[in-house]
Amino acid sequence: MTALRDTAAGADAALVVTPEYNGSIPGVLKNAIDWLSRPFGNSALKDKPLAVIGGSMGRYGGVWAHEETRKSFGIAGPRVIESITLSIPLASLDGKHPRDDAGLVARVREVVRKLAAEVGTTPS
Repeated sequence: MTALRDTAAGADAALVVTPEYNGSIPGVLKNAIDWLSRPFGNSALKDKPLAVIGGSMGRYGGVWAHEETRKSFGIAGPRVIESITLSIPLASLDGKHPRDDAGLVARVREVVRKLAAEVGTTPS
């Protein structure tokens, strides 16, 4: 837990990529969010920009996990960038590795570009 908090505290921003698990987020991710948010008011990611990418084997592409992760982090202290959204229906990859899908690679790069642009900005 200390290593996670120290790493997060030293970061300029965070990009969280999560699978959907039973229609929500994996328990280990929820635990990490809780650890990062404590003690109350002193989140390791306080006011840092954060973006989320969700994915699932279903056709909805992890939308539920994506939204649950954004909601939980939004309460936990970082500045969740609402304009950055990406949910990936992994079933749509049709057996290809994600790196071999040029459209997906371009969308992930755009998420990273937008997140990097948020570093050093203040909330509006």
